[in-house]
Amino acid sequence: MAESLADWLEVREPADTAARCVPLTQLIAGTIPVDEPVNVLDLATGTGANIRYLLERLPGRQRWLVVDRNPDLLALQTRRVATWAAPRGYHLDVTPNGFCVSGKDLGCEVETLRRDLGELDDAALFEGRHLVTASALLDLVSERWLRTLAARCHASGASALLALTYNGESTCAPIEAEDDLIRDLLNRHQRTDKGLGGPAAGPDAVSCAERSFTEMGYHVRVAPADWAVAPAQHELQRQLINGWADAAGELAPELTATIANWRQRRMAHLDAGHSHIVVRHHDLAAWPADPDH
Repeated sequence: MAESLADWLEVREPADTAARCVPLTQLIAGTIPVDEPVNVLDLATGTGANIRYLLERLPGRQRWLVVDRNPDLLALQTRRVATWAAPRGYHLDVTPNGFCVSGKDLGCEVETLRRDLGELDDAALFEGRHLVTASALLDLVSERWLRTLAARCHASGASALLALTYNGESTCAPIEAEDDLIRDLLNRHQRTDKGLGGPAAGPDAVSCAERSFTEMGYHVRVAPADWAVAPAQHELQRQLINGWADAAGELAPELTATIANWRQRRMAHLDAGHSHIVVRHHDLAAWPADPDH
């Protein structure tokens, strides 16, 4: 995206929240013990959207370790969570390594950690975790990375809730002749190396993750978590269109004029107030088949 990553994460969060599969979240919450603090690992946490979504949906007291390689995003977490917590009546205390959220029947300790997750080579991150989470991440990582993730979860007996993985499908209305071309170029771009274990799985990520966890003996469920982006969500559509055009242009510079013309027409639909975009994602839940493991 041409805009900063922090801006993009903020713009997309309402659509993410609306799209996530509530039954899968409830299913995973039911696999977590309620007689001890819940230990959660959030991978590539960004500005903490998973904390804000799951804090009220997980049982009991919670201890989160949230990991990202971008220090600017980690630095924004306290401010974003504070803005979220205040109208809900929660209190936020800043700690040397993160923050705590408390109030009503809720208590949550969050530790932030800057770490490159390119190889998932630190097994200690997973030790003692009941739940491993990530959002909008899997399509950026390699199949080898996904196999390692499943193995790390299995070794610690953790369940996994992996949300909002792009599956390669999108539609725009009104239709433009180049829509399929732009989507195909985007999907090719999704499979380039993003620095997370090799060439990214891209639109195949959910099927790779499902296979990886199944091979580890996990129960796995997958459910749609689609964005239906209305004309009123102008900024989200604008950033989507620009991001798709930029990605297509990187792969096909010989089509610069065609892509620019497509972008202009899509923006005209948006400015006229009749642009609709659907972007298809999947949520994935995985939990150990052996309840004692």
